[in-house]
Amino acid sequence: MMGGQETLDNRKIVLSALLVVHNEEKRIRDCLERVKFCDEIVVVLDRCTDGTKDIVLEYTDRLVEGGWPIEGDRRNVGNAACLGEWVLEIDADEHIPPELAQEIRATVERADADYYLIPVDNYVGNHLVRYGWGAQFGKSSASCLCRKGVKRWGLDRVHPTLYWKEGARRGEKLKKRLLHYVDNNISDMIRRFDSYTTARAKDLIESGKIGTMPGNVRRIFSRFWRCYIRRKGYREGGYGFLIATFAALYPVVSHIKARYEAEQLLPEHKRK
Repeated sequence: MMGGQETLDNRKIVLSALLVVHNEEKRIRDCLERVKFCDEIVVVLDRCTDGTKDIVLEYTDRLVEGGWPIEGDRRNVGNAACLGEWVLEIDADEHIPPELAQEIRATVERADADYYLIPVDNYVGNHLVRYGWGAQFGKSSASCLCRKGVKRWGLDRVHPTLYWKEGARRGEKLKKRLLHYVDNNISDMIRRFDSYTTARAKDLIESGKIGTMPGNVRRIFSRFWRCYIRRKGYREGGYGFLIATFAALYPVVSHIKARYEAEQLLPEHKRK
């Protein structure tokens, strides 16, 4: 393809919005409404069994349907399906406010780099939690605005590693913030921690690199200090303490699940 020259219904496609979703009927509409400023919207439907597809079809017919147990696989499939020279990759629990949409448009029109970081405001319910995020449990910024073809996701189940094309240049971080509605409440935070550590345990089992208990226990203290002190989680009160605690316990709980629950976590065909 010629960068930015592919067309859709005789329209030049410069900027593609990409969503990768699984059963998001309750919140995908709000996300889709806020990416209508893009030239196309591409949605990867991963094993959706609810009404997500019907809602998506109100906004776009650029759908990719299938089943991908590995997060990196489905994200790579989605990026490959985009026609634009630039790809804005966001999740269903994220919103692009109008001022950020304007900045994104201005950025791709004058781009002097290959990808840009967008700062993120994370919410638990209606409570803005700006400090303390990190490790595998949150993000203070995201590399979600990129030229097509400059990034590739690794083959991990949760928070896959991002690989950049050799020579790819990072631009100046954008000023306006993406809104990320991480969890509805503390109970959601706990459920997410359980889900993430289970997914990480599966990756550890399949890699054969489960590690040791002492090695993972030692990481508890450095990870807690990083989130709670260095990233100023203490400024968020109880939320900051919980985030730092989850980040600290993530490696050791994943390790324990991988070591003691391997039989339950392995796919059926690998248990024999």
